[in-house]
Amino acid sequence: MVKKLKYIVQKEGKYYVSQCLNVDVSSFGETVQEAIDNLNEALILYFEDKDARITFTPIQETLIGETRIHV
Repeated sequence: MVKKLKYIVQKEGKYYVSQCLNVDVSSFGETVQEAIDNLNEALILYFEDKDARITFTPIQETLIGETRIHV
């Protein structure tokens, strides 16, 4: 089964953190590519659990924005 997954990568300290938007799975690496590769491995393990497939949220379009608020 092939699933189309959306993810983001952000820099946190000296690591890049990759986070899947379809399910609550994330990983990290010292480079962007390592963070993505590690996320792919984590997702494969995640979806080995048949119950995890129920939590999958399809995403048709992704937009990234930034805003500022005073708190």
